[in-house]
Amino acid sequence: MIKPLDEQKKLHFDLTNVGLRAQATAVGLLQLCRELQAAGILEQAAIERIKDAIADDIEVSSPRSVASPEHRRDIRARMDRLFSGEQKVGRISALDLESDTAAKPAH
Repeated sequence: MIKPLDEQKKLHFDLTNVGLRAQATAVGLLQLCRELQAAGILEQAAIERIKDAIADDIEVSSPRSVASPEHRRDIRARMDRLFSGEQKVGRISALDLESDTAAKPAH
């Protein structure tokens, strides 16, 4: 099933706003999880572990200046909304991942 372009764009921007990179791979993973869960192959506990693994990696790659328990909870809440497919994720700027721009090379 091919999604309409506007749905594909929304998902792309939602993934960007969560902080995920390699959007095409992330879209595939998200769809795979949904398909496996719908088929009864993947239990909710497994989905939770997948979301935790993704959130862990996002947290680890975040600048130290934003690392906090609140930051981790926000990442996880965004992952929950993304996997549910029902709620708006919000902008990545709300996570303040870009606050460490001095250490990043300009493109």
